[in-house]
Amino acid sequence: MRIFLAGGSGVIGSRLIPALVENGHDITATTRGSENAGFIQSRGARPVVVDVYDEPRLGLVVAEAAPELILHELTDLGDYDTDANARLRRVGTGNLVAAAQAAGVERMMVQSIAWAYADGDTLAVEDDPIQAGSAVEEMESVVRRLPRATVLRYGMLYGPGTWYAPGARMSNAVTAGLIPATPSITSFVHIDDVVAATVQAIDWVDGAYNIVDDDPAPATEWLPVYAAGLGAPAPAVADAPSDAPRGRGASNAKARAAGWTPLHPTWRDGFPRA
Repeated sequence: MRIFLAGGSGVIGSRLIPALVENGHDITATTRGSENAGFIQSRGARPVVVDVYDEPRLGLVVAEAAPELILHELTDLGDYDTDANARLRRVGTGNLVAAAQAAGVERMMVQSIAWAYADGDTLAVEDDPIQAGSAVEEMESVVRRLPRATVLRYGMLYGPGTWYAPGARMSNAVTAGLIPATPSITSFVHIDDVVAATVQAIDWVDGAYNIVDDDPAPATEWLPVYAAGLGAPAPAVADAPSDAPRGRGASNAKARAAGWTPLHPTWRDGFPRA
């Protein structure tokens, strides 16, 4: 299959390229910086330099690639700027969908998140509502303008290259004692399981899927394990601020029923070990 991978040099995209190639797909992958073109090519894809906000060029390169599927793995978190990432979800996704429509591309898969569900007391399933008015809700809605749309709601990523890798943003904050253990719940997923699920999802029925492990847990449970694996001090325990989201675990039953089995079914086995 001809695939246009938007976001070929990121943590997920760069790992997806060889996995997709190994499965026989023909990949054109984007990057904003020309310095990443050689890296993308070395992974097995044709690189194309384009900014998702450059609508004319984006439309041109999508048309030239003539893909059967657009795989949207774009994020903008290099500077930990959540506003920039929200803009990408709203405006960037709109531009990518418009380019797909102009080129006659009917199918898109998009990276979403599994912690955007409205609060609830049970594990979130794919039919539960996303937080109203959020950039995530808008992004998913825009992608569904296409005849075929698959939404992959990834859990909190951990593993090599992520914020939870040793020496990365989260590990440094935990080592410095800056992250308290609260009752807020997180669903994790290892980066290797994200790649495997995304490749498999090409053959799944269109729709939304939670890509998370089997073990959602409060930070009072997982954070001490993570800290110990880093050799960091035990975190302080604190109540979550009254205005903070409670967090909500997500169910992976639908993805498992489609044939996905995580290599790391729990963060307990995947977190770093001292």
